[in-house]
Amino acid sequence: MIRLRELRKSYVMAGRPLPVLKGIDLTIPTGELAAITGSSGSGKSTLLNVLGILDAYDSGSYELGDVLVKDLTEARAAELRNKYVGFVFQSFHLLPYKNATENVALPLYYAGIPRRERFRRANELLERVGLGDRADHLPNQLSGGQKQRVAIARSLVTNPRLLLADEPTGALDSATSKEIMDLLVEVNRAGTTVVVVTHESVVADRCPRRIRLVDGLIAEDQHS
Repeated sequence: MIRLRELRKSYVMAGRPLPVLKGIDLTIPTGELAAITGSSGSGKSTLLNVLGILDAYDSGSYELGDVLVKDLTEARAAELRNKYVGFVFQSFHLLPYKNATENVALPLYYAGIPRRERFRRANELLERVGLGDRADHLPNQLSGGQKQRVAIARSLVTNPRLLLADEPTGALDSATSKEIMDLLVEVNRAGTTVVVVTHESVVADRCPRRIRLVDGLIAEDQHS
């Protein structure tokens, strides 16, 4: 599913390059549930942005499925994101003036799917994440855990092969965090490859594979 070879990424700070990813070699097979951990500044968010085709890399290679992700136009990058990748973020990124169904259906609007079909698929996913009775609620009428469930439903509505979750439990209490991880485990068991970036050991421990970054390199890669 994911193959990285000698992947490097730098940013320019004060006119000088600042290396962030310093030669990452990583393979994540289809259907895996993996956690990427590391302290602040270790490179885990940059790695997630590269995996999600949100940011380009400098050298090396990144293959997603049978596609070499390199030197893409923005249109091609967007096409690949829409085809392959779903995103879940700590801050939910829900539109406050749209209800749960409308938020989940939004990616399908941009894909040109007719309204009736968009809403059918959105409501089906809300049922799947246990929020069928909250379909017409606005984000400010939902708890933090419910907002994250809506966000997960939205990330799945295009049937992505890869789900990237950036600190998905960071804004939630421990009981709700467990519920969200239960849901991500369920999504993975249904066949979706899931990569979770987290600083929480209790979240990482739910993942059969744990990849720890230190200073832009993989320091540890454990399977349970």
